[in-house]
Formats: sequence, C-alpha cells, structure tokens
Amino acid sequence: MQDRIRHVGMHNRLMSAERAAALTRPGMTVAMSGFTGAGYSKSVPRALAARMEAAAAAGEPFRIKVLTGASTAPELDGALAKANGMELRLPYQSDPVLRERINNGEIDYIDMHLSHVAQHTWSGFFGNIDLAVIEVAGILRDGRLIPSSSVGNNKTWLDQADQIILEVNAFQPAGLEGMHDIYYGTALPPDRKPIPLTAADERIGEPYLHVDSAKVVAVVSTDAPDRNSPFSAPDEASREIAGHLLDFVDHEIQRGKLAGKLLLLQSGVGNIANAVLAALSEGGYKALTAYTEVIQDGMLNLIRNGVIKMASATSFSLSAAGVKEFNDNIDFYRSRILLRPQEISNHPELIRRLGVIAMNGMIEADIYGNVNSTHFAGSKVMNGIGGSGDFARNGSLSVFMSPSTAKSGSISGIVPMVSHVDHTEHDAMIIVTDQGLADLRGLAPKQRAQLSSTAARTPTTAPCSRTTTTAPGERASASTPPTSSPSPSLGTTGLSKPATCTCNRAASQTPQSDNAAPE
Repeated sequence: MQDRIRHVGMHNRLMSAERAAALTRPGMTVAMSGFTGAGYSKSVPRALAARMEAAAAAGEPFRIKVLTGASTAPELDGALAKANGMELRLPYQSDPVLRERINNGEIDYIDMHLSHVAQHTWSGFFGNIDLAVIEVAGILRDGRLIPSSSVGNNKTWLDQADQIILEVNAFQPAGLEGMHDIYYGTALPPDRKPIPLTAADERIGEPYLHVDSAKVVAVVSTDAPDRNSPFSAPDEASREIAGHLLDFVDHEIQRGKLAGKLLLLQSGVGNIANAVLAALSEGGYKALTAYTEVIQDGMLNLIRNGVIKMASATSFSLSAAGVKEFNDNIDFYRSRILLRPQEISNHPELIRRLGVIAMNGMIEADIYGNVNSTHFAGSKVMNGIGGSGDFARNGSLSVFMSPSTAKSGSISGIVPMVSHVDHTEHDAMIIVTDQGLADLRGLAPKQRAQLSSTAARTPTTAPCSRTTTTAPGERASASTPPTSSPSPSLGTTGLSKPATCTCNRAASQTPQSDNAAPE
C-alpha cells in the first residue's frame, strides 16, 4: 500500500475500517463516493452497518443521512438499509433493500436531477456535510488524490465536508491515473462564468482531486472490486427497439437533419441501451463521440472497435468481463476516455452546447408524450430520475425507450395518461418501443395522441414492413441505396418502419433495476 499512499502524513492515518467507522455519529450527514456501482466506499459502510445493528440491538437507534453521486452497491446502500441506518437518502438508488424501505415509508428519499446535487449542496439545501467517505485509487506525495472508477460528486464532497475518510482501493488499476478531468472553475450565481468546454475530448481541468489534508481523519486500505453489473445479450424486444431507432437515425441523416453524421451520444444503462450501441456497430458507423454519464460494456466495445473515438463520462458500470477487458487494455482506453465530475458530465449548458442525442429508458409514456421514469402505479419508486432529465430537456434529440409491455404482456408501456410525470410532453421528442417509433416533434397534443399508438402493442399479427436504409456521412455503406422505398409518413419524418411495424412480438418482462430511469 506504500505505493498507493505516498503522502507521509496521510499514511500515518491508516487505520481499520472499524476504527474509521467509529468516527461517525448518529444524526450526521455523510456524503459517500459512488456512481452506478463504481468507485463507492466499500469497507467503511459495512463496518458502520455493523455498528448500527449493534446499537439497535441495545435499544439505541443509529441513523444518518446519506448523499452520493448516484446508485452504489449492496456493500453500501444495501448494508445501511438492512441495518435501518438511514433516515434520508439522495439523489438516486437502485438497491432492492433500500427501495423496499423507501416504499414502506421508513426512509425519506429525495429523487432529483443529478446535475443539481452539487449546486444544491453548495447552496446549503441539505445542511452541513459532517463527513465524507471517498474511495480513491491513490494519494500523491503532495496530497492530491487519484480518482477511482467514478468521479460523481466527489469534488463537492471533499470541498464541503468537515471531516474526510479516504478509502484507498488497491483493486482499482493504477492505470486510472491520468484518465480524469476535474474542473475547479464552477461558482454559484451571480458569479458564474461560461464553462470552457466546446468538444467532448477537451480537457478543462486536471487529473487529480484536491483535498485539505487537515480534514482527513482516517485512511483505510481496501482491495475490493466494484459492483460488477451483469451483462446479458439484448433480448428480442431490445433488438427491435434498437432497429427502429437506427432506422430513424438513418432517415434523419438522409434528410439532412443530422448533418451527415451523428451528434454526440448519451446512453442510459441496461439491455436496451446496450442493444442500441451494438446496432451502431453493426450499422457501420465510425469515429463517433459520446458525452454521457456511464460507460458500459457496450460502449467499451464500440471504443475498442473504433465506432466511438472518444467518450466523456463520470463513471463506469461494467460486468466482470468488461472490467477485465478494461484493465488488460487500460493504456489503450486512457487516451479515449475522460471521467469528469457529474456536475460537468450532466451540465445543461454543456449538453445544449455540444448537441447530444439523449437515449434513456422509461417505465411508461402516455399518448401525449409525458414520460414516467421512476414510479410503478404512480406510488412505488423504482430507482429515480437520475440524469435522464438533464439530457432530455437539454439534448438536441431526446429519445425514451421501453418494451411495449411488461409482466408477460399484462401491462402496457404506452398509456392514456402516465401515473407519474418525470418528463413532460415538452421534453420528450421520440418514443420508441419494440412495436414502433413515434416522432412527436412539432406536433400539437391531439396529433401526438393519434401518433403515439404506433409505439403501443397492437393485437394484429401482420408481418412487419421493414425499411432498410443506409446513410451518408459516417456510415460505412453510405453508397448503398435503400432496399425498399419509404411508406407513409410517421409524424413529420416520413420514416416508414415504425408506422407500419405491427408485429405481435414476445412480451417483455419488468424493466431491469437500472434501466427504468438511467443515471
């Protein structure tokens, strides 16, 4: 561990997770690292959960408020929720134990746009940050910190917390050093200046996090992997959704709406997102750019294959195989991936300036274009809105995707009116299911309602009319003419396939936990 903790003073503060956890007191507001199961604190939360369970057994409840970047893992959210050690959680979660306690009314939950968390913290909306527990990959001799596999809100937590516990995780590859871009130029109104980022591959900060060493009260050595999100092959519904969306994109390029190439990509997490990314590779696209929150296996594959030349994000969310691929080829990826604070990766100013195609999952949409990303039956929270609102409202093209049905076909994903509204009809442009695609741009509410039925499940078993098109610009097969001519128009696009695709396909299942509202 000597090579990971090079600062003499901080090396002298090495202690066990149990001793570090003892620094936490009931009622504290504790900010922890972590975003989509990457870079979260691993040892201290479990030790803290053990303290909470012992306190509860002695009749002395021990509860704290917990803030993070986004979702974490069973070692953090699950352990603290099981110990009944949280009174408040924000801004996003995906743990089943925590979710159950939230829905039972045992834990208060603030579900919020991820781009707002840092600003609201600096503005004092959450009160004083008593303690921060942050995972890092190393500590330099001068005290600067090598960020881990996610950045999230760590810059803000380090700046705002009264006391800090650092978890130095030797499992994280040393090659992460240099992959981060931490921007220290943000400010509160009225003193803000434009953020000087005009391309996803630009660096505007530095590779390290700053910390006041006087606030560091403990350093804990860990050697544990991130939550390895399982990667499964896209199912039939996901492949159909990807096909509809890519046909639409081809058509937009042919009409000159995308200037002969794709804009920057933002992709949520889950099987549907991975299916869309796989379709990009199969479609012959090259040298694309991503400005997103999370890098999954699918995006890692596109970087490896040259489909994506550069990806800017705030975190990884990889399977065990994805972690191995990344670690084995980290020198290759270091020049093609930048990890930034989530207040930058999700910043509305930058999303709007760069022009992003935002692709996110949903639980349901209604015929007017209102989207529910967070609640089942209007009352039971699934995960949270995450970053989907940051990208949907400010992206050049906002796309929401979901299977047309859930629960073996008993629940429709397209309804007359959603049971809970996260994204209003003013933010949703494109709705895609396995049954079709509805382009809602430029349409009045009555027109939207008439069109949205194309994305709903239909009882007919008539065969699909598939229109295969190729596009100019970045498609490898740009010179190949379409194999069939367009059918009647869909909305204002003239895209045929979604309007005519009325196959009766296999019913989908309940959306996976991180896909209902991508981070």
